Amino acid sequence: MKVALVHDYLKEFGGAERVLLALHEIWPRAPVYVAFCDWKKMGQAAEKFRHWDIRPSWVQRCWLVKKFYSPLRFVLPLIWGSFDFREFDIVISSSSWYMPKAIKVKPPTKHLCYLHAVPRYLYGFKTAVEWQRYWPVRIYATIVNHFLRLYDFKTSQRVDYFIANSKTTAERIKKFYRREATVIYPPVDLPKAAADSLTLRVKKPKPEGFSSAAAREGKYFLAGGRMAAAKHFDLAILACNKLNLPLKIYGSGRLEKELRRLAGPTVEFLGYVSDEKLAELYAGCQAYIFPTEDEELGMVALEAMSYGKPVIGLRSGGLRETIIEGKTGVFFEEPTVESLVKGIKGIKGINFKPEDCRRQARKFGKERFKREILEFLDSHGFKTDLHR
Repeated sequence: MKVALVHDYLKEFGGAERVLLALHEIWPRAPVYVAFCDWKKMGQAAEKFRHWDIRPSWVQRCWLVKKFYSPLRFVLPLIWGSFDFREFDIVISSSSWYMPKAIKVKPPTKHLCYLHAVPRYLYGFKTAVEWQRYWPVRIYATIVNHFLRLYDFKTSQRVDYFIANSKTTAERIKKFYRREATVIYPPVDLPKAAADSLTLRVKKPKPEGFSSAAAREGKYFLAGGRMAAAKHFDLAILACNKLNLPLKIYGSGRLEKELRRLAGPTVEFLGYVSDEKLAELYAGCQAYIFPTEDEELGMVALEAMSYGKPVIGLRSGGLRETIIEGKTGVFFEEPTVESLVKGIKGIKGINFKPEDCRRQARKFGKERFKREILEFLDSHGFKTDLHR
């Protein structure tokens, strides 16, 4: 079976890119088609993809579109229509807001779309940038988005099979595309045996206030990922400022400077961290704060659980499918500082068992994801090696 993989673009490293890594583990010889690559902005994460057979579109040679790829999203039909997939039996797109599901394939080639999210900017969900604040952008986007919504629906009808990363995403596929989708949860990187020993080395918290020593001893809270508006890291910062609690934030993004200005003395920004460092951060934290609104699933919350840590999450989107309230975390009800403060205080009276958190995370492991993808293909007549 000749397989091609398609992905939005390679510019940053998040949950969608972890799915791509797992798909590539199944088909390591499959070429990966992307709109463009920006290795510099990917930083150290670029090394994970450097030796792949990556085939960018013409955008790679067009600095204007590559730089302004978001406002120039009306060129998407020209990008995804430029690839030729006639040599493949099946094309698997790892698709999000940049619409790689819009690729064109001709019979007998089939198109399987693993959808992380419908384009949030087209359907009223929170986006990385609050573009509605600026009236010229609002007028421009309203016009462009009208036609992109029509295009998005039309191209969704070309897809042969939809797989959604959560029940929340499957409901949105049903609502906006009038298509059914099979739910296969994305792969969560479960810790190796060595990571469990990190948890055992974390000392019990002492009652004194914040200090670097206290942070090392598991008193800090953790948050991280892409620093975008919908992630609401500002709530985590302001809540920890108010409670004078230590907070570590990893990752980067366009809002980093603004967030740094909000941070009090107990908040530490770590930038990009390696997988090994991230494992230490998960293992050493008291709890993970996940304030993202309308998130399709929330893979990092599950990663925190895999280290036996509870999650304080906004009751929104796919997070309702992963947190077991009172057992693997707590919810706060509104995206406000006051509500999050209440959620942080709410974990104090609960005796969370690390094994409950780990057990929940194991339902979302990488090997499970790879097996379910192969089983799906096998059930639809594709020849796969289920014992690989």
